[in-house]
Amino acid sequence: MLSHYDYLVVGSGLFGSVFASQASKAGKKVLVLEKRRGVGGNISTVKKDGITVHTYGAHIFHTSDEEIWSFVTNHVRMKNFINSPIAYYKGEVYNMPFNMNTFSRMWNISTPLEARKIIEEQRKGIEKPTNLEEMAISLVGRDIYTKLVKDYTEKQWGRPCKELPPEIIKRLPVRFTYDNNYFNDKYQGIPEEGYTALVEKLLESSDVITGEDYLANRSKWDSLADKTLYTGCLDALYGEEGALEYRSLKFEEVMYEEENRQGVAVVNHTSHEVEYTRSIEHKHFLSESSPVTWISYEYPMPFEKTKEPYYPVNDEKNQKLYATYKERAGKDGVLIGGRLAEYKYYDMDKTIRSALDLAKKVL
Repeated sequence: MLSHYDYLVVGSGLFGSVFASQASKAGKKVLVLEKRRGVGGNISTVKKDGITVHTYGAHIFHTSDEEIWSFVTNHVRMKNFINSPIAYYKGEVYNMPFNMNTFSRMWNISTPLEARKIIEEQRKGIEKPTNLEEMAISLVGRDIYTKLVKDYTEKQWGRPCKELPPEIIKRLPVRFTYDNNYFNDKYQGIPEEGYTALVEKLLESSDVITGEDYLANRSKWDSLADKTLYTGCLDALYGEEGALEYRSLKFEEVMYEEENRQGVAVVNHTSHEVEYTRSIEHKHFLSESSPVTWISYEYPMPFEKTKEPYYPVNDEKNQKLYATYKERAGKDGVLIGGRLAEYKYYDMDKTIRSALDLAKKVL
């Protein structure tokens, strides 16, 4: 017989787990409900042949927020990791993010001045970008857009770049230095024991039930707590006016009988000739030693209810619909948080910050 709780947290991903940890520290009794068989949501990790595999795609923690870094390192040991991905286009290899190594390889040049002149020439005619294609060309020129942005982005989002908003490409760093560090943040790393260990640490003082779908018996679960924090899709909670749009992913994990297959953790595959967008060789994240290696291939997919939602389609129509559902949750007194419930892309440090802020507000 389950007892009564102060908080029901629906979802054991990073947001829900951080909130549960803070609520428990504040003396609240917390029940965490997770529909998957294990905790961690999309940051969960598992061990395979001595290699820590990121089950739902690469997760590299990075932040310049001292408080957030301290919060994480108070729970787990972090191993430094600098993400220096490469892009593969029809047999050609380029450094990411776009920097002087990329420009030198593309145009056989060596100075920032030369790179700026080429980009300036190639961006002529684009003063105020109105779509992703124009934004990308204005940032890196037509050559790099054609080889390293266009096909990759169209695979990712399932629509032409001319039909995508320019804001999407602003996340992509562009530098005029020979620096392959993808992130600018002061702190970068990965938990030595994997992300699942971090989540398990956060949930130590909470009761946890896995393999149970909150939406299948919502009234039962809500009756067990004074307050509910929901971290899932709001259109699954309130779907009367239609479904929010997402893009999904399919992950194919392959074990190879070799120590080192691609020489780097992350490879972006930027042509339509290859169906997947990224290949992730997991052992490079923690420099793990094994005679074999595991690689995950990421295939972008249209979202259906039988698939997992990953990327919100943040156009005007979807934002308007989301606002309707968010208002409904507020009226019902349901707390919401996280990537799905807030219908936005969150880096992990921003997810933790948002969860901590909500905890301070309501506890």
